[in-house]
Amino acid sequence: MADAEYAIEKDGDAGASKTIPMQCSALRKGGNVVIKGRPCKIVDMSTSKTGKHGHAKVHLVALDLFTQKKLEDLCPSTHNMEVPVTTLKQYNLAYIDDDFIVMHDVTTSEERSDIKLPDGELGQKIIAAEEAGTTPLITVLGAMGEEAVIKVDEPSSKD
Repeated sequence: MADAEYAIEKDGDAGASKTIPMQCSALRKGGNVVIKGRPCKIVDMSTSKTGKHGHAKVHLVALDLFTQKKLEDLCPSTHNMEVPVTTLKQYNLAYIDDDFIVMHDVTTSEERSDIKLPDGELGQKIIAAEEAGTTPLITVLGAMGEEAVIKVDEPSSKD
């Protein structure tokens, strides 16, 4: 057997898909779906029957998981739509560094500092907790390569 050269990619992913297919008729209100390439949460859906030989259509109204923008789509009930694979992770606040939150993973204690301080009420809760010297539990939602803080629980006092 001749010498063969193999290219090894060091920064590749594990090959896990960011979405899974699901039949449109199996989607439910409160579930997730990809509309116009964005991960969304379904807030309203309705099914309408069409003509004698037509397909039933599902009308979806959803909110983008990260921007809260309203998106709509119409899909035949027998066709597949993509559903985003989502993750929820919890972290303890360490401190705020410029516009980024430095946090420790609750289960592994690994530090990460690549999530921006959110705008609005969530950001204010985190700033207030740091100023008070408390450690809130921060929940981070991940979907399709994006991550954002979605919840800040009541802080516990730092020991």
